[in-house]
Amino acid sequence: MRTPHVVVVMGVAGTGKTTIGPLLAARLGVPYAEGDDFHPQANIDKMSAGTPLDDDDRWPWLDAIGGWADARAGLGGVVSCSALKRSYRDRLRAAAPGVVFVHLAGDRALIEDRMAHRQGHFMPTALLDSQFATLQPLQADEAGVVVDVSGSPEAITGRAVTALDALPQPA
Repeated sequence: MRTPHVVVVMGVAGTGKTTIGPLLAARLGVPYAEGDDFHPQANIDKMSAGTPLDDDDRWPWLDAIGGWADARAGLGGVVSCSALKRSYRDRLRAAAPGVVFVHLAGDRALIEDRMAHRQGHFMPTALLDSQFATLQPLQADEAGVVVDVSGSPEAITGRAVTALDALPQPA
């Protein structure tokens, strides 16, 4: 890629955002930021208790991620963020107009299995249904690509790089 994009790796919990994000950043030669690190403690406590966040919980989190992405404009970067609703992606684009999205998508059973086997994460599998119910896939007018999450992290990352290479370069 001639000019690095700022990439938001998005998708429901368990799709591999935290795994693929750093691998993608390394392949692109840009910094990575973990979207969960932008959550205030109150959001983490709420999700840990099995309670889905509402939009009022998410706006400050999205604004913080958008601020990071805007600061990386022209330099490139990768940040993970569920970005499940169009309105959330619109909020990120308002803060950082050049962002592109890599939507990690896959079979619900595969994602649930991966969630069940990960350790040390605050998001319980009980919230997966609410994640899928909230998900609004990328629309044709949104800059981004959909990448299947089956296979190894390296294979998924390779598909993401190939898909991003096909996008128009940022201005």
